[in-house]
Amino acid sequence: MEKQIDVLLATYNGEKYVKEQIESILNQTYRNIRIIISDDCSTDNTVKILEEYKEKDKRIELYTQKENLGVVKNIEFLLKKVENELYMLSDQDDVWLPKKIEKSVETLKEKKADLVFGDLEVVDKELNTIYPSFGDFMLLNDKIKKYIGTNRINYLYNCVTGCTVLCKKSLIEKILPFPTTSKYVIHDFWIGLIASLNGKMVYMPEKYIKYRQHGNNEVGTKKVSHEMDNLVEIRQLFINVKLGVFKTYVENNEKFTKDLQELNVQALEYFTMLEKKKNINFRRWNIFHKLYKTEKFMYYIENFIIMNFPIIGKYLFKVRYIILKKIKKR
Repeated sequence: MEKQIDVLLATYNGEKYVKEQIESILNQTYRNIRIIISDDCSTDNTVKILEEYKEKDKRIELYTQKENLGVVKNIEFLLKKVENELYMLSDQDDVWLPKKIEKSVETLKEKKADLVFGDLEVVDKELNTIYPSFGDFMLLNDKIKKYIGTNRINYLYNCVTGCTVLCKKSLIEKILPFPTTSKYVIHDFWIGLIASLNGKMVYMPEKYIKYRQHGNNEVGTKKVSHEMDNLVEIRQLFINVKLGVFKTYVENNEKFTKDLQELNVQALEYFTMLEKKKNINFRRWNIFHKLYKTEKFMYYIENFIIMNFPIIGKYLFKVRYIILKKIKKR
């Protein structure tokens, strides 16, 4: 008999698409599910829609918040409601293909994993394909292939998209509470990181979600750095991201292994120093090497120049940007 799985759905002003998403979850080939929904003070017809579905299907459990929690705290609320051994995260505006739950459960059992995540098909608001693979477009698949099975999979960057996740309840105690120091360490980043430190993660390259992009997504496919034509701005963005990430890590250092605890502190000091170095930096290159030593050579060199020799990098960047514009990759 199928074990019951908790599917967590955080909603807020989702009247346009939430029906389609709920229908796609209810019509999964894996039937034994409990859909736990928490609405975060929607001002449109979302709650009315959710209440109608709750009346029609006993598998739905609905909570309506009295005060706006924000997306992170709303998901935290839902995680505390998990009762079954396995749970999944769901966005309010996507569409799940019928075998998403079935295939996720099969993969987790076959690979004896603690967390399964996967790729997505990126679509527009009418579900027309924009990018066949989210992982390819966001340049994640090479990183995932290289680092899956190690704690580096979600250490320097986020490779886990929350709405693809199937995870064991046993990790929730280690995951919560979510850190709130940095906007760059969002809930799925943190879930993936903690899972990589405490269990086995596996990746499904198959796409079982139509990942809808409609302009109001909390998280999506937008690459901020691609809109910048100035290396100084890009460098500052990179440093801000790393400062946010490593400050969060240091504040939660007890969750890391001893070797990473030391590296977290060193990395925070390194990027704090870099923020003050506007042209050239000759200090603490060993920290950069520790962080990036397993990356591809060109990626290593590009980031080394951006971080430590921006005075040289800005000229190389201008040439690169012009070339990419001509071949329509910017």
